[in-house]
Amino acid sequence: MGKKDKLKLTSSEIGSLWGEYINGTMSEIVNKYMLSIIEDKSIKAVFQDAIKMFEKQKKQIVTLLENEGFPVPFGFTETDLNKGTEKLFTDIFCLNYLHIMTLHGLVGHTTSFGVSIREDLRYFYDSCDNDGKRMYHQTIELLLEKGEFQRDPFIYPTKNPEWIINKDFIDGFIGKGRRLASTEIISISLSMKKSIMAKTLSIAFSQVAQTKEVRKFMTDSETIANSNIQSFSKIMYMDNLPVPKSWETEVTTSTESPFSDKLMMYHIGFLSQVAQAYYGAGLASAMRADLITTYESTIFRNLKITKKWFNIMVQNRWLEQPPLAPNRKEIAKEK
Repeated sequence: MGKKDKLKLTSSEIGSLWGEYINGTMSEIVNKYMLSIIEDKSIKAVFQDAIKMFEKQKKQIVTLLENEGFPVPFGFTETDLNKGTEKLFTDIFCLNYLHIMTLHGLVGHTTSFGVSIREDLRYFYDSCDNDGKRMYHQTIELLLEKGEFQRDPFIYPTKNPEWIINKDFIDGFIGKGRRLASTEIISISLSMKKSIMAKTLSIAFSQVAQTKEVRKFMTDSETIANSNIQSFSKIMYMDNLPVPKSWETEVTTSTESPFSDKLMMYHIGFLSQVAQAYYGAGLASAMRADLITTYESTIFRNLKITKKWFNIMVQNRWLEQPPLAPNRKEIAKEK
């Protein structure tokens, strides 16, 4: 180990490793279940690759944390997987799921890379990013091959670059508004695809959840995701633009739970929290009044469901506490 690798890891670096472990082990369990139910050989091969990829990363995360004297989080294990249950998702949903979760992973790796100073950690996240990009290519190519990849709307070129010439550009209410900008469509499309997946998972989890409390939460989560989808769809329809198709029919009628309630709750909470970052980015790029209002409403709805999620997770002791900054007052009292 060189001198650069002997630097003590910062709080941000420890926090990134901790988050990568928790979220990675959650995805690992879901991927293992999906691998067990997938019938298509080409999709199965991509999942096998994804599982091997994280197994390698997990060992490196464990080593990095242990070398710094930090306990490895519990995360999610085989105890959160109920083997031998009926098929809950179609093969195509599984592939779409892996694609969307790969997108989340790429953003997470980039963020972690951005707070990493120590050389070994920078190279670790660099390799994670390369792995994620390879998986991104694989999932897209397979979805395209199967005619299942949902491309964003097309727009048509103008002869010359154009300038914004008046303040009406930000007025997006019916009767006065201008067409959506291509820069705005990026966030709308991404937000819709992620909301569609969140809604589909909420429907599936509501069918199989073991407790009434979790089933009720999943139904509420489905309602929120549906409201978000409808809000964005309305804006797209006003400009005669197509919206991504839903995936509800990719969920079977099985009522046998392949996962623990803890894992399913954490998964929906994870999606809600990451969605806030996408909605925030969309809000920042929005230049139409109705779009700004839609993002604000969406963020508020998500905050409400996140509060319910937090309460259930804490009551059931399902939420692990990340490493905290030292409490100087408590340390002083111990003297």
